[in-house]
Amino acid sequence: MKAATAYINLNALKHNFNVIREIAPNSRTWSAIKANGYGHGLLPVAEALSSHTNGFGVARLEEAIMLREGGITHPLLLLEGFYAADDLPVLQKNNLQTAVHCIEQLSALENAVLAHPLTVWLKIDTGMHRLGVRPENVKDFITRLNVCSNVAKPLHFMSHFGCADALTEPMTQDQISLFKELITDQDGDGSLAATSGILFWPNSHFDWIRPGIGLYGISPMADRVGADLGLQPVMTLSSSIIAIREVKKGESVGYGARWTTDRDTKVGVVAIGYGDGYPRAAPDGTPVMVNGRRVPLVGRISMDMLTINLGSDTVDRVGDDVVLWGKDLPVEDVARYVGTIGHELVTNLSSRVNLIYYEAGCNLRA
Repeated sequence: MKAATAYINLNALKHNFNVIREIAPNSRTWSAIKANGYGHGLLPVAEALSSHTNGFGVARLEEAIMLREGGITHPLLLLEGFYAADDLPVLQKNNLQTAVHCIEQLSALENAVLAHPLTVWLKIDTGMHRLGVRPENVKDFITRLNVCSNVAKPLHFMSHFGCADALTEPMTQDQISLFKELITDQDGDGSLAATSGILFWPNSHFDWIRPGIGLYGISPMADRVGADLGLQPVMTLSSSIIAIREVKKGESVGYGARWTTDRDTKVGVVAIGYGDGYPRAAPDGTPVMVNGRRVPLVGRISMDMLTINLGSDTVDRVGDDVVLWGKDLPVEDVARYVGTIGHELVTNLSSRVNLIYYEAGCNLRA
């Protein structure tokens, strides 16, 4: 009997990379492994993809340093860039590439004293209005970066989609057209497409693609699961039934007495809760898998436990496995019940969830 455990299928991870790579065969690949490899483990994911990808994209400097200390020698790109001028010597020491998206970063580069120049990706705001240099300011940034001795030449360019998962949204094509216009006649590489762009907007692939959630077998679209796109789930989150309780008609279960049974039944208590990252907002009826069938969650999620309605005639036993999401229960299905996206569920797992990695023909390893 075990508590919360996430099994990470490295064969599925590599399969998903290959599916994505075949869609954009003429582009190089930044594999996004930010947020602890989308909850799958930063260093193990990097190691598994090291013979496949051209480089890795991360969000935080600390993530990049962990990769370097773990022996990863691939190009590493800080997708949000650096946060302070004091970070620049650290980027140089660890041979990191950086996005530049604002005047503060540009000024820091211009004023730094570095032993050798850094590879820079100018991030352009083509319409999402989150990070990036506005189109009317791009020419000035290019001029200043090109004369800055701390910037390696050529300068590279990137942007990010806001609505690429909405296939009828005209904004995406507008972003592609603007990005292409702004980097025309520039010598450096361009990168625009993350998972949705790769899958659905082939004219957005440019020189580098940046797959993220698709690597982990999760669909970027609310109305599809990864399998619909040829992807395989990498994570199976499971735990065990630690008690089975008889509950009589009219009795309630859990904090706040949120759920009251309308008939005699048996309730399984499962060793996982919001302390493990399972969403407390999950409503009654959210499915889990027990012995090959879906059963509904009932009652409020506790810190360490949740409860499921096994039915009055159940033959389930204490110690049986419970799958919270995975191969036979897509995380996208669970996310729809909760009112969120699969990205949030897998990245929210806490440190007390044991991650176990496996490949075909290899033993499980923590």
